[in-house]
Amino acid sequence: MGKFIIRTVLQIVPVLFLVSIIVFVLVHITGDPVALMLPDTATDADIAALRAAWGLDRPLYVQYGTFLSNALQGEFGTSFHYGEPALPLVLERLPASFQLAAAAMLIAVVMAVPLGIISAVKRNTFMDLIISSLSVIGKAMPNFWMGIMLILVFSVGFGFFPVSGKGGLEHLVLPAFTLGVGLAAQMTRLIRSNMLEILNQDYIRTARSKGLLEAIVVGKHALRNGLIPVVTIMGLQFTSLIGGTLITETVFAWPGLGQLLVTSVNTRDMAIVQAAVFVIAITVIITNLLTDVIYRFLDPRIKYN
Repeated sequence: MGKFIIRTVLQIVPVLFLVSIIVFVLVHITGDPVALMLPDTATDADIAALRAAWGLDRPLYVQYGTFLSNALQGEFGTSFHYGEPALPLVLERLPASFQLAAAAMLIAVVMAVPLGIISAVKRNTFMDLIISSLSVIGKAMPNFWMGIMLILVFSVGFGFFPVSGKGGLEHLVLPAFTLGVGLAAQMTRLIRSNMLEILNQDYIRTARSKGLLEAIVVGKHALRNGLIPVVTIMGLQFTSLIGGTLITETVFAWPGLGQLLVTSVNTRDMAIVQAAVFVIAITVIITNLLTDVIYRFLDPRIKYN
């Protein structure tokens, strides 16, 4: 296991190198950021001066070499939109994104695990039909509609939670629940499917034949193996929540990384885009590593050679 972790950590270097090339090329082929930084009345001399000041007049390979050298030192340049260093701006938004993603994932797990187990154990019953129907509805509801409905009911109607913004835990409940419902719907169906397959395995029948309580058979012997595919989904979804929750962040005015990244893409703020993608890439690598470690905990038979 230790060798696997070391090998995975060493893979970060080539992965980030490839990410740097892809991001650098894509950012530069989308258009000239100088055209956005200057008004329409700017002269050719003004454009040339600004392009020289930002180093955009040099060949692409020279610009990439400078960018890579600075990136190794944690320098991604200055955002022309905010007038501040790019990496601190990204890192400033990152805790809010982590907080929202973790809360949404927690809500999804708390809802999905018991519902998925009940649906599998009570297969083809009225309870199974209700849970399956709720899962389909939860997956089909758009995040923006869910967020608006929650605001109208629990903020405007009952006044239980703030309408928007970031503050205490009360500000986190509605946006986290908005994201968690869709995740829970997906995970519930996956848990049900896995549990149905596992409950028909020979070792489950053996455990039942020994006279073990059904709760022990399901909770100890079946659920542990049934959670392995769910952990995979959790890892993939968590990384997508870090930078891909623009709609929810917009509805609740949540100052996360998603809003910053999309705004920077629209304004061609290259420094912010490059810094954000690098941070998200590192987050994905670390999350995948933690997912593999959890695999080993859930099933000791899994070996990493």
